[in-house]
Amino acid sequence: MGTQKPRILPWLVSQLDQGHLEGVAWVNESRTRFRIPWKHGLRHDAQQEDFGIFQAWAEASGAYTPGKDKPDLPTWKRNFRSALNRKEALHLVDDRSKDPHDPHKIYEFVTSGGADFSQLDTSPDPSGKGITPDTQEDTLEDLLGDMVLAHADGGPSGLAVGPEQCPQLLLSPNLNSPAPCPNLEPLENPLRRLLVPEDDWEFEVTAFYRGRQVFQQTVFCPGGLRLVGSEEEDRTLPGQPITLPDPELSLADRGVTDYVKRVLSCLGGGLALWRAGQGLWAQRLGHCGTYWALGEELLPDSGHGPVGEVPKDKEGVVFDLGPFVADLITFIEGSTRSPRYTLWFCVGQSWPQDQPWTKRLVMVKVVPTCLRSLLDMARQGGASSLENTMDLHISNSQPLSLTSDQYKAYLQDLVEDMDF
Repeated sequence: MGTQKPRILPWLVSQLDQGHLEGVAWVNESRTRFRIPWKHGLRHDAQQEDFGIFQAWAEASGAYTPGKDKPDLPTWKRNFRSALNRKEALHLVDDRSKDPHDPHKIYEFVTSGGADFSQLDTSPDPSGKGITPDTQEDTLEDLLGDMVLAHADGGPSGLAVGPEQCPQLLLSPNLNSPAPCPNLEPLENPLRRLLVPEDDWEFEVTAFYRGRQVFQQTVFCPGGLRLVGSEEEDRTLPGQPITLPDPELSLADRGVTDYVKRVLSCLGGGLALWRAGQGLWAQRLGHCGTYWALGEELLPDSGHGPVGEVPKDKEGVVFDLGPFVADLITFIEGSTRSPRYTLWFCVGQSWPQDQPWTKRLVMVKVVPTCLRSLLDMARQGGASSLENTMDLHISNSQPLSLTSDQYKAYLQDLVEDMDF
């Protein structure tokens, strides 16, 4: 058997006491708060010393052997962050990782004064076997060794999973007790499934003719969707066709009905919407001009005009997951403005900037349901028990049960991974 892996908290305290790593230091006399350099790996002024703590833990934990293994800064940093996030004795109290001059994070031990840090990683086991969080952590990291980051064409890194080998125990969402292993993928960060390009997103599509709701359908679209005006459209085009209804079935005004029919006939190949990487992209395949905006779920932000026009000859991004997750974190921290995730399309006419949107002939609302669920969870402050779970509507996912702190930590983990 090899050398036993050290527990991260006593190891970290020893590094802080020695003071050999650049920027890793105590920040108060009581030795309860400390700082860790947190510089982005792509910054022009990034140097090897800025990431010394991440490499040191990778070496100490056996994940990296100099001269044998290939250096992998993103993985070192992610593993170090994940290890700290799993410790209830630590809280992140100040995130200054975006500071242009001195990017760093400040953590705090939340134990009583004079605590023996060598005991912080040990939790009593009802069976008397003395299972520690780091023992379970080793099991998790062994599993994560089978998971590699794979680049999809045209998108960011996603998870590629090796052969499924499920242990008997893994950390349950409350981090205190073992639970049966339901799935291999959510072990590191269950929210990271949002970054996997191959995953299907579920969309709720709602159409309005002259302000009246005439259609609503929720669909999974592996290759995206296309809003079309007739079932006779070209089915060789990519994306799942969503046929908007005949206006004669819902409108009484003959003049308005004729105008809506004219708009639908100009959709041609349709209005295409699909996901690639961390963004949603749109393109119109017919002659019907379409404006779009990111607005509230109940109504479009008509008072501020459209964000832009959907291009015809090329694809255009209409939503970016990165800013949404960042705004979600600030919302959890107390911002009164919730992040926007609802796409509104005004089809066949200019955006209703100077009059109510209900006067427009065809308006279509598209809601990615997983983003709605993420915001709902933030509004609830995090689920508190297994009886109060939130299904994020990501295909093949298990319902998640997270505390507010865990949820925020997972979101911050997503943001940093998207930065890379």
